[in-house]
Amino acid sequence: MTSETYVVAFEGAPDDPGVLDFAIKQAKGDGASLLLVHVLEWSPYSFLTQEELAERHGRRKKELERANAIVMAPALAKADAAGVPATGVIRYGQVVELILEETRKAGATEIYVGRSGSQSVAARVFGSVTLGLAQLSPVPTVIVP
Repeated sequence: MTSETYVVAFEGAPDDPGVLDFAIKQAKGDGASLLLVHVLEWSPYSFLTQEELAERHGRRKKELERANAIVMAPALAKADAAGVPATGVIRYGQVVELILEETRKAGATEIYVGRSGSQSVAARVFGSVTLGLAQLSPVPTVIVP
């Protein structure tokens, strides 16, 4: 049984900055387990009709299935192949808030997050996640270049 859990704020993009590889290496060296957290941003849109909400719920279910197949399952397999115990969670909502919530629930002792050097919109959004975690985290946050 491992004594520590490290959270990996895992975007899972093809141009991933290597945060998963770094976290696996650290966890393996420390005998820790990983909790991979992938957040799909989602707002409630409380003004939608019942039909629109039902359609949106159907799209949400498909997005979760796709994120699990394309992002989470391969990442968990990579950790397993390296001999590092890992679990994953995919959530909808505000990224920083949910990563911190999962960190607290797991009693995690560190968070690993990637730093993006790209100037794309996604990189700017992810960059704000990195800054948010660094500022608000109750545990040390490692920013992986």
